Amino acid sequence: MKITAIEIKHYLLPLAPPFKAAWDPNPRKKFASTVVQVHTDEGVTGIGSGDLMTGFEGHEHLFIGQDPFAIERHSQVIDNIDFHYGRCWPLDLALWDLMGKATGQPTYKLLGARNDRILAYASTGEMVTPEVRAERAQLLLEQGFKAMKIRFHHKDVRDDIRVVEAVRKAIGDKLEIMVDANQGWKMPWDTEPTWDLKKAYQVAKELEQLGVFWLEEPLPSHDFRGLAQLRQMVGGIRIAGGEMNRRMHDFREMNFLGSLDVYQPDVALTGGITQVRKIADMVQASGAWFSPHTWTNGIGVMANLHLAAAVSHCPYLELPYDPPSWTPERRDFIQQDKLNIDSDGYLHLPQAPGLGVELDLEAVERYAYNKVYVGEST
Repeated sequence: MKITAIEIKHYLLPLAPPFKAAWDPNPRKKFASTVVQVHTDEGVTGIGSGDLMTGFEGHEHLFIGQDPFAIERHSQVIDNIDFHYGRCWPLDLALWDLMGKATGQPTYKLLGARNDRILAYASTGEMVTPEVRAERAQLLLEQGFKAMKIRFHHKDVRDDIRVVEAVRKAIGDKLEIMVDANQGWKMPWDTEPTWDLKKAYQVAKELEQLGVFWLEEPLPSHDFRGLAQLRQMVGGIRIAGGEMNRRMHDFREMNFLGSLDVYQPDVALTGGITQVRKIADMVQASGAWFSPHTWTNGIGVMANLHLAAAVSHCPYLELPYDPPSWTPERRDFIQQDKLNIDSDGYLHLPQAPGLGVELDLEAVERYAYNKVYVGEST
């Protein structure tokens, strides 16, 4: 089997009403998804998605004519492209989908098949009043969720803490609560100062009293020593992060220093399945958890689900879900099947070969706005 073509397409879903992401002051009126397809001479095609594949054009010749199963070789090439140009890790996901299809096995079984289901936590995305967040938490509980994540981004962190207090009062101990401080990285226009260690400690102690399961990204993603120090200062709450760290040496250094309790690299954004699997093995061997970030689209969620189910010790996986503003219909708009939990809060692994994702042909025709590039063998 040889790779004959790599095809990249972009899709854009209008959002009406807009999605008011906590980390973005401008309401999002459109949601973009990029799909990469890897074609072979045996008619098997792998599908991946996640980042924009910026920087890939002109490098197709490095893959055309190659054996798709040479995944370590391909991962090294994508890593080289990442260093020089941009994140092209959706190609790695497409290769794992292709290998699953070629062998007739779901991808998680090729990776280890530790579990065939995993509890999802509802990862909310908007800042809303304490009353509205408490009402939405009740609805999540009724739907079967066992855990949820709340976003912090008010100018006064005390307003964020009031949201957690309202949710805890409304649902008691029936839901685990995670908190995302969003201090690890910034949008391009954001020049506001991030938390320092003392502020992160003060917030962590408040959340500890509210029984919060973990505090995510309380400090900048490069502050490995500060995160390690914070983790030692607060014993009753887990410290999570790493979703936007891009290089293996970041995770090696964090693991050496003991920066985090929960490591969250996203296969669609950092390292693909090939490299993130190695990160998961490394941090879990040191006693930490691997629970990936999943805020790209439904295919990105599915790829992270396959790896997490295959290797993770953490009881939860992130599921971007905050109705009515963020729903499976929006998140998974390019897919035939929308990803949902069962009545007990579990995400189940598809048993179809590969990632188990089929494109919605009507949606991709309707929302396509640019075919970036097709590379074919000669």
